[in-house]
Amino acid sequence: MKIFRNIIPGIKICCSLWQLRPYNREITKAKEAGNFEREREYILKSTGQWGNHIVKAFEIDLVVNGRENLPSNGPAVFVGNHQSFADIPVACAVLDNFQFGFVARDNLARVPFYGRWMSRIRGVFINREDARSSLRTIEEGIALLEKGFSLMIFPEGTRSQSASMAEFKKGSLRLATKPGVPVIPVSINGTYHIFEESGYVKKGAHVNLTIHPAIGTKGMSRTDANNLAAKVEAIVRSGL
Repeated sequence: MKIFRNIIPGIKICCSLWQLRPYNREITKAKEAGNFEREREYILKSTGQWGNHIVKAFEIDLVVNGRENLPSNGPAVFVGNHQSFADIPVACAVLDNFQFGFVARDNLARVPFYGRWMSRIRGVFINREDARSSLRTIEEGIALLEKGFSLMIFPEGTRSQSASMAEFKKGSLRLATKPGVPVIPVSINGTYHIFEESGYVKKGAHVNLTIHPAIGTKGMSRTDANNLAAKVEAIVRSGL
């Protein structure tokens, strides 16, 4: 029964990604031309339109705190807790100052439409079961940050599917400390009500998202860098 209840929402999501074709073409053209600024411009248009469409389509009651903490430009690394598949469109709807992609689990790369779109917006895919592969992914993310692209990472490594939050992976924030870009902690609460709580997509969920002040990492000492994941975890947890 739950499968049938998810068919229409699934179609809506696929159609919303299909409607991004004009942006996708511009992203591809800019990437081929090596025009990173234009590529970031159209990635932002793509993620913003998709995120806002999903929020409206599923009538998500979204409350945002701390918008004033968003920097005016990138690159930066957004770091959030991970309750739900819906964290991604909600983040796209809210973090609309500049482009960002996601550090996502490699199985999402195989999802029709979605995986290809995630790659197009300069997301990177990580296999946490393979240490060498994970290191290559982090290096790929660092290279993107050095080119001016921003990323969002969920250091718990998997969805909590509830209001709880797991410990952040200690080495995950090397993504930010090596290129010396700011870290912006983000607390997301309530997205698990949209799907994970019941196993089917529900409308009208109440979601809170809090953007915390940025943490500079340029010139950060090795000790502070080693303690950064725990520090950011505490900040994110405080906003739940």
